[in-house]
Amino acid sequence: MFAVVFPGQGSQAIGMAADFAAQSAAAREVFEQADAAFGGPLSTWMREGPDERLRRTEITQPAVLTASIAAYRALEPQFPSAPAFFAGHSLGEYSALVAAGTLEFRDAVALVRQRGALMQEAVPEGEGAMVAVMGLSGAEVARVCAELADRVAPANYNSPVQTVIAGSAAAVAKASEALEAAGAKRLVPLEVSAPFHSELMTPAMEKLAPLLAQTGFREARVPVVSNVTAEPYREPAAARDLLRQQVCAPVRWVECVERLTAEGVTLQLEVGPGRVLSGLAARIDKKLGRANVAAIADVEGALAALGEHA
Repeated sequence: MFAVVFPGQGSQAIGMAADFAAQSAAAREVFEQADAAFGGPLSTWMREGPDERLRRTEITQPAVLTASIAAYRALEPQFPSAPAFFAGHSLGEYSALVAAGTLEFRDAVALVRQRGALMQEAVPEGEGAMVAVMGLSGAEVARVCAELADRVAPANYNSPVQTVIAGSAAAVAKASEALEAAGAKRLVPLEVSAPFHSELMTPAMEKLAPLLAQTGFREARVPVVSNVTAEPYREPAAARDLLRQQVCAPVRWVECVERLTAEGVTLQLEVGPGRVLSGLAARIDKKLGRANVAAIADVEGALAALGEHA
């Protein structure tokens, strides 16, 4: 049994999924739909950059979504069986919902463009920060942040020993000192433009809610595991509410992967740019099989792995 997972912001790279677009009519159609829904040359920026433009949140989010779905649409007809579950890290949950048939791709592009812009607007650049904390459990990171009683908290529970914190720049700096004193092995400031998945994103959450309400959602063909609850869901109302909450809520990725394995998943197939989720899976559950498709060169190996776990 296998699950397909999709990456989030930070996995972007110039040229992502260009090889799929060159060789797959289904992938080319995704790029064409993305440009139409975005209302601009998104595919050109994805192919040519510049990197500064591709890093802008309102461009990054639809770009990663487009690359992920282009690769997925090219790959899906070759699956030996249907996935048992979908999941995605933060932004990747939108890709998961598209793949599950809950959300039309063009609607997802429009939503994540707005989501990115709203998240960027919520906190002026430089006033928020995110730091990856290595070497402490998520529970310990949460405890240290809570003791500070400041505007900082875990934003991404990525692996048993990697948790990202987010909040105001001053609070994140103070928390970093406290976490180092508590035994953190390494603290890595992230190059992000806003403190995602924190209470500072509340204005973005509130403004995204009516956009989600106006968007058509359908019952998922395959369950999607939520970042917010780490539980599978199919219902349109649940999708709207969970995507709203997701803007401020931490990404419970460790629990998402653990839920997949508890449901009987033996292979995680990561589809989209980068290999971040495959690396995290190795740290969460060493027994979980892993495959990754970021480029056409990855397809043969991934299909062989699927044949073993279908």
